[in-house]
Amino acid sequence: MQQLLYLEVPTRHTPAVQAWLRDRYCPNIASVSKSATRNGCLLHCPETLSVFVWSLQATTYLKVFLWSDTSPKCQGELLADLERQIRQQFPLVYPQLPDRKSQTNIFENLEPYYPLTVKFFRKFPKGEYDLERVYWWEKRWRDSVRYGQTPAHVLFAHDQPYGKTAPQFDLLYFGGALGAIHGAMMAKLGYRVCLVERLGFGRMNREWNISRSELAVLVDFGLFTWAELESTITAEYVDGFNKFFDGNNPPHLKSPVLHTPTVLNVALDTSKLLLLCGEKLREYGAEIYEFHEFMQLDTYTDQVVAEVRSLVTEQTVTLSARVAIDAMGSASLISQQLNAGRAFSSVCPTVGAVVQGISPEVWDSRYGDVLFSHGDISRGRQLIWELFPGEGEELTIYLFHYHEVHPENPGSLLDMYEDFFAILPEYRWCDLERLQWKKATFGYIPGYFSLGETSRTCASDRLLCIGDAAAMQSPLVFTGFGSLVRNLPRLTQLLNFALQHDLVRKADLEKVTAYQSNVAVTWLFSKGMMVPTGRYLPPERINAMLNTFFGLLAEQAPQISDRFIKDRIDWLMFNRLALLAALKNPQMVSWIWQMAGTKNMVQWLSSYAVFTGHSLQKWLLGRSLKSFLAKYQEQIAGRFPRLCLSLMSWQYNLNWE
Repeated sequence: MQQLLYLEVPTRHTPAVQAWLRDRYCPNIASVSKSATRNGCLLHCPETLSVFVWSLQATTYLKVFLWSDTSPKCQGELLADLERQIRQQFPLVYPQLPDRKSQTNIFENLEPYYPLTVKFFRKFPKGEYDLERVYWWEKRWRDSVRYGQTPAHVLFAHDQPYGKTAPQFDLLYFGGALGAIHGAMMAKLGYRVCLVERLGFGRMNREWNISRSELAVLVDFGLFTWAELESTITAEYVDGFNKFFDGNNPPHLKSPVLHTPTVLNVALDTSKLLLLCGEKLREYGAEIYEFHEFMQLDTYTDQVVAEVRSLVTEQTVTLSARVAIDAMGSASLISQQLNAGRAFSSVCPTVGAVVQGISPEVWDSRYGDVLFSHGDISRGRQLIWELFPGEGEELTIYLFHYHEVHPENPGSLLDMYEDFFAILPEYRWCDLERLQWKKATFGYIPGYFSLGETSRTCASDRLLCIGDAAAMQSPLVFTGFGSLVRNLPRLTQLLNFALQHDLVRKADLEKVTAYQSNVAVTWLFSKGMMVPTGRYLPPERINAMLNTFFGLLAEQAPQISDRFIKDRIDWLMFNRLALLAALKNPQMVSWIWQMAGTKNMVQWLSSYAVFTGHSLQKWLLGRSLKSFLAKYQEQIAGRFPRLCLSLMSWQYNLNWE
């Protein structure tokens, strides 16, 4: 028996594919006859080919096997004709967002389109509110990437002073999640801080995981004590697993489990952490405007003036500050305007839930799944799971995929949620009806394929973007939270210096951003996890690529994988791993080239050149520059503050470890 063809048929309706093969499919070759089977058909030419389909991951897969040692003469023509017909009959159809009907609630509105999603959101404590948020988030995201759309104009620059009054605050934050953490640190330094949050303060749609060594940054700075942080830690598991489905990979591309015991192994109660940040903010004199929506921002030569609207009273409030901080994530209209509607080039649509009731025999809560797939490409996406232990018997489970931002295919949270509820029992055996649904977790985690420090606009005069709004994070496992915490010393110290010396122009604040050339160069790995819109790939392709690289990491010393996944990879390590991967799987380069395209590969070479240049500078000047600044920073700052800021930023770029 020999496998001749393996296809993913992008439809949830497997019985329809089976019926089409049995009843309607007609080979366009005169010498071939067909007989029906339960799951497909047999083709006789005169050798027998078995065509059958099955369902997994809420999609359909097809294989053709030859029941003979002799290949039929028409084999190539027959298989090409079968694939052509099945692509015509079951084409890729990207999900659209249903219109809202004002006379119905969100459950009634979406039930005809997403019945499982509505069914289980009814079980969440705040299910109707959360589903409204999912719909709002997806609509906001779709609008931001829609083809030909001019970004909403919310940022207005003026080349004269405001002059009416002095600014009320030093820093005005939009976004109360990551903004609360950074804002609390700046408030501790003595700055007048105001934070604007669209939701109730402390409510998050995602949970946060991190390692204890990275969390130590908050303690070292003095914002929290370990005792305070311990009160926000809900679980700390002893090991994390990384494993991708390899049932259809050739033997040399099957891989063992990669163990990462110190990656994302500390689970935080996000609400507790944010409420703790709120206490710190108020302790240091900050003001918090919750349930207020950002409307517009005017920048003047002496301050910024913002209009925000209360979602409770509908009244507009005017706030002013020396500098504004955009921490609104992927929903940021400011970031979209700064980047002409191209603020993000990739995204991970992410859905999930905090649940209780999965048997300890199914999952031992001492362990976590960092990255896991249980099937091949599904309807144009390589689905990946994450599972993190939470408080008590709770588990936080995510389903996501890496996705290239495309106007015809922006990426759908609602469609992902329908799959989440359909295939969760395939991933970890459970009865969905018996689970306790604690909280919905969802969002768009954006990324950007940076070509250099200035290839993406993260700042303007008196304005700075941080977190997901800046999209400077790793394309592997870290979100804006990990990027922010990892770069808090840089963001805080450089912004503090800039404010002390009134260095608030665009060119100055760009020095504060969290760009790392070693992170920028790894976007090629995430590019290799995306199915290009409108393209069909061999279903096993992405899993084969992931198994190539993660299998290679599993063979290295534990500190290698830890450094790679935590964005601590250096030039020698990167090139060594890339060379070993190419030797293990020589096809990998051509696969990535096919998926990324020549233009993106040429652009990546630019990122690699910047990475190489920074690595050379680090080798030649890293230690000496750090020592030089430690000795002469005060003298330089007194006479040449702008030069000093540039040197400090350069020093952080060279010494990111």
